[in-house]
Amino acid sequence: MQENYNNDFSSNMDQNVQSDVTTIIQTDMAAKDGQNKCPKCGATDIEVNVDTGHLRCNFCRYEFEFEKVVELESDISKLQGQVMGSGTQDIVADTNDVLTFKCSSCGSEVVIDTSEALQARCHWCRNTLSVNQQIPNGSVPDLVLPFTVKKEDAKVQIEKFVGKRKFFAHPKFKEEFTTNNIMGVYFPYMIVDINAHSNLIGKGEHTARKYTEKDGDRQITYYDADLFDVEREFDILIEGLTIESSFDKLNKSGSDKTNNVINAIMPFDIENAVKWNANYLKSYTSEKRDTNVEQIKPFVEMQAKDVARFAANESLREYDRGVAWSSEQLSIKGQQWMSAYLPVWLYSYQQNKGDKKLLHYVAVNGRTKETMGSVPIHMPKLFGVSCLVELLGIFAMLFIDFDYNWLFLFVGIIYFFLMFSKYRNQGARHRHELETKKKIENLRKVDKYITQRQRLRNSKMSGANNKCIHN
Repeated sequence: MQENYNNDFSSNMDQNVQSDVTTIIQTDMAAKDGQNKCPKCGATDIEVNVDTGHLRCNFCRYEFEFEKVVELESDISKLQGQVMGSGTQDIVADTNDVLTFKCSSCGSEVVIDTSEALQARCHWCRNTLSVNQQIPNGSVPDLVLPFTVKKEDAKVQIEKFVGKRKFFAHPKFKEEFTTNNIMGVYFPYMIVDINAHSNLIGKGEHTARKYTEKDGDRQITYYDADLFDVEREFDILIEGLTIESSFDKLNKSGSDKTNNVINAIMPFDIENAVKWNANYLKSYTSEKRDTNVEQIKPFVEMQAKDVARFAANESLREYDRGVAWSSEQLSIKGQQWMSAYLPVWLYSYQQNKGDKKLLHYVAVNGRTKETMGSVPIHMPKLFGVSCLVELLGIFAMLFIDFDYNWLFLFVGIIYFFLMFSKYRNQGARHRHELETKKKIENLRKVDKYITQRQRLRNSKMSGANNKCIHN
């Protein structure tokens, strides 16, 4: 490997941290509460055409796509300070959820409880009234991403997922399982664009030689590795980092729920999100945001560091044994926050375990059909089959002759944990470090040879963390 010093750092690389200035962009400009009328015939009976994601008038069948939010910055490299869509502003705890609108068709007053719904029909003329202006209770976001997966298709996905897990499923669950009660839900998320500068310093190893030597009856593999001082410095643009903005869904470690399955069906095609309109919620339910930007920032900063660390791996391919970063700095020059409703088809099941209740979910991404879930396990059956597999392993150890036949002692344990993982999926998650859109600019590389380490026993560098994520 050649020593590589490149100190010609672009003059336009700004290493300053972001300013304290916060700019609020009013994303509900011109939004009106009350009647949303069809542009063609004036009817208010409007809902989503799931085939196209557009709004459709149920009276004249005219179909129209709602407008995009154009007020927000589309060029992430221009972001400075903190830009926030007005739908991300702090929730006001004492906001009155009950609003009263006057129907513009017949003059009647209609009450809408915004904690439960953002639309209601006039009880006299049957016109639909909608809440489109943002109110400070977290129920009206900046953006909404329409459903494009039909309920029938979501049912097929859930049935297929559960069908592959029927053998060890709890008998009561199999008896009660039905997809007739699945719901289309708009969950609240924060979408964050980031303009940042990353600096990573550490050491990396490259395999110089691999060889095997005999030690008695054993063959031992050794590695010689070249050790380098490594530094990577670059600007990074992170687009659409997506974080749950419901406190309940952010808590993925709770023993009484399987919340991580909601996270695992990401990412969404958020570039197709449109300006908020309550008509997108017709026939669906929603969960309003209950966290503020400051509560979510630690999650965003942690995941942004993961994205930057993995982005740097594209320039580290020669370090096949890994890189151990000792210093990681991510300076955020600018960031843009948007609140959004994203579509999920959800099946839920409550399992009673003595005095405890465990909630299981199977979720389907309302745009991509990505499916993940948790199925209640019949533990006596799983334990019994695992014991049988263990006995077969012991027999195999006695009759099969090879150097590592002691491994057969663990086959029952391995089988148990593999099946438990398949049914519960406790480790399933959105791979934000790889699936988030990002772009590196103005890359500076330092690779300085130090020495060669010889007769190493491990195939990977001790302490390598360039492919690790923050927990």
